[in-house]
Amino acid sequence: MSAVSNPVDNPVPTITKLLIANRGEIALRIISTAREMDIATVAVFSDPDTGAPYVRAADEAVRLPGAAPRDTYLRGDAIIAAAAATGADAVHPGYGFLAENAGFARDCAAAGLTFVGPSPEAIEAMGSKIAAKELLAAAGVPVLPGVTVAGSGDGAGLAGSAGLGEAVAGIGYPVLVKAAFGGGGRGMRIVRQADELAEAVAGAAREAASAFGDGTVFVERYVERPRHIEVQILGDTHGTVAHLFERECSIQRRYQKIIEEAPSPAVDERLRAELGAAAVAAAQTIGYVGAGTVEFVMEPGGAFWFLEVNTRLQVEHPVTELITGLDLVRLQLEIAEGAPLPPEVTGARIGGHAIEARLCAEDPRAGFRPAAGVLHRFDIPDLPGVRTDAGVADGSVVGVHYDSMLAKVIAHGPTRDAARRRLARALAGARLQGVTTNRDLLVAVLREPEFAAGQIDTGYLTRHDPAKLEVSVAGQALDLHLAAAALAAQAARRATAPVLAGLPSGWRNVRSEAQHAVYACDGEQHEVRYRLDRDGLTVSVDGRELPDARLGAAGRDEVELTVAGVTRRFSVHMAGDAVYVDSPFGSTTLTEAERFPPPDALAAAGSLLAPMPGTVVRVAVAPGDKVEAGAPMVILEAMKMEHVVAAPAAGVVAEVAVQAGQAVDAGAELARVDPVES
Repeated sequence: MSAVSNPVDNPVPTITKLLIANRGEIALRIISTAREMDIATVAVFSDPDTGAPYVRAADEAVRLPGAAPRDTYLRGDAIIAAAAATGADAVHPGYGFLAENAGFARDCAAAGLTFVGPSPEAIEAMGSKIAAKELLAAAGVPVLPGVTVAGSGDGAGLAGSAGLGEAVAGIGYPVLVKAAFGGGGRGMRIVRQADELAEAVAGAAREAASAFGDGTVFVERYVERPRHIEVQILGDTHGTVAHLFERECSIQRRYQKIIEEAPSPAVDERLRAELGAAAVAAAQTIGYVGAGTVEFVMEPGGAFWFLEVNTRLQVEHPVTELITGLDLVRLQLEIAEGAPLPPEVTGARIGGHAIEARLCAEDPRAGFRPAAGVLHRFDIPDLPGVRTDAGVADGSVVGVHYDSMLAKVIAHGPTRDAARRRLARALAGARLQGVTTNRDLLVAVLREPEFAAGQIDTGYLTRHDPAKLEVSVAGQALDLHLAAAALAAQAARRATAPVLAGLPSGWRNVRSEAQHAVYACDGEQHEVRYRLDRDGLTVSVDGRELPDARLGAAGRDEVELTVAGVTRRFSVHMAGDAVYVDSPFGSTTLTEAERFPPPDALAAAGSLLAPMPGTVVRVAVAPGDKVEAGAPMVILEAMKMEHVVAAPAAGVVAEVAVQAGQAVDAGAELARVDPVES
């Protein structure tokens, strides 16, 4: 804990009504603490978020204007107008969107609103990673060497900037291309050799411009197999700055964190003191007020280098709350009201271990492709030591306009291993039906020996193929899931039958032909045949009879099935022709394949289809171009990330059906490739 000599003497009024300039789980998180503090809340929402849980939870809600949903929450003028219309006297920006926008903080002050965050000057000082590195290097904080590449935002001409190649060669490969403004992994590329630099710089600039409105990027030395360590800081208006220890954020995909924990298993007391001192020095340099995070990259030997300062609350703040017993949102609000840091902050101690997993709507086995749709069921078990911060509920619509995170599940225990096991059990027992999620990957990581031993770094998911980490439901387990789906469907039909609803469907006094159902799973079709009669149940899957099968309780939502003397319960949810089955084996999504053929079954041979709804940001080919298998053809943007749609095989581009800026649905034809004649 340290102090600076720049106290703010102006009294700050008590906050009575708080507008949350954000959405989803962080909006709900802020509303929860504000309610405990007797502060009224105002939510703002875009059209896709109408009826979202956070909107219903707030005392008042205001629809924000805007034709483009992804830009709605960036309308600072509309947010300030909503505050005026509702009589709010403070604004909490959450994280993302306008949370680190110095202009918005100034506009709030000009409108007489208390901005729950640091000063505009502090935000501005850290808003550019380039300027921040220069400032903190002068203050003695260790930083990596780098070079800046300025641009208009479309990436054009950046790679040809004078002296860029020579400057980067001077740093030494590999290097990392990063967005100068913003975070979350957007606009970030690893470059291992000189001929990769041009495309990496152009792509990073384009993605950064789309996400943050500024295409400036910089290139710095890339540290191999680093750990991503960050330190939570708090500063008050009386000149006191303190840190609340470190968080380990090394488990990442596409440079975005998915598992975080506190404290780090690689940090001892000596290193913790050094990291904390560097973080406090960074905060002192800019006169920091509020909650923030100083991020570092740490080499295997323990040397660490400054990455950036996030001048806001972090997604992973709950792990710090659980090991310290503090409410960081409450502290933010109290600091904004002018209160000094309390003794429980300046004298904080670590109690136990906490691990957080980000539950996202995405398919890890398809390159973390974002998923969209209706979340028919969302249920995380309420276990001791487990906390869930969610932005969704049963029936929520998951769109493509915003980040893919659905919820954060956090476990706390006396040891790291206890927290790890609790979190794995909670996630494994979750019911998540209707949208593909990364749940199985998270469980697999938590149970993997290398993670369990704390031997992790930012390359963990490069060394461990997500598709191989996940254990998919297969073999007899899949047969049981298919049988449960068919039996739940027959129970649902009988429940709505106009006559003799108590009898199983297909029941006959005289033995007759078995009933059957056909399902598709992971691109393969499976036939279930079953018969219910006086002798009980006979059921087979693809001709394989389940031995000694007996049916216990059966309904449209749950089936109790005994096979070979072992009784298991299967949770089933039906939504149209989709069937979601959960059991101790895991989760399976089935589709009545005969009624819903996949989109590519109707497309012309060689057609390249959109794997998800999104916006075309670049078309990399033209009719007549020759392409090799895997060559980039169309770049889509969905959930704030770019996704490359590549040529499935070598050939000649026969047709391009889209153009930059065009919105497309999943399954839409993007281009067509004629195969090369052999």
